[in-house]
Amino acid sequence: MKTSKPIDSLTRYTLGILLGFVALNAFGGGYYGMSGAKNIPLEWLAGSPFRNYFIPGLFLFLIVGGSALIASIAVFRRSHMAGKAAFICSIIVLLWLAIQVSIIGYVSYMQPTTALAATIILFLTWLIAKHNDSHNQ
Repeated sequence: MKTSKPIDSLTRYTLGILLGFVALNAFGGGYYGMSGAKNIPLEWLAGSPFRNYFIPGLFLFLIVGGSALIASIAVFRRSHMAGKAAFICSIIVLLWLAIQVSIIGYVSYMQPTTALAATIILFLTWLIAKHNDSHNQ
């Protein structure tokens, strides 16, 4: 069964917006970490390779936020790489969260919320790929 064009557009816009939202959150969180993460206990980093939140913040800003921004732009531009970019971004987000939770534990509602967002990104990416495959046959 082929998906109609309005549903395809809605899926793409939803995916692009969600990726943009992930990027904005990662940029904000990354900047907060790089600027010292005031009011976040340094004790959470005990046993980790980090003395402060600068390096995790830098990674969050550049890698997580950057991949989400690139994927969002690719989706809105209908780039042939949009699906791969969105997939890679969602895997980066899920790995980031897994490592974060293994180091500092569950400390915020944003952790499961972001995991849900990454899972929805994976699902929407799959829907678009399925739609594209059905049109290419």
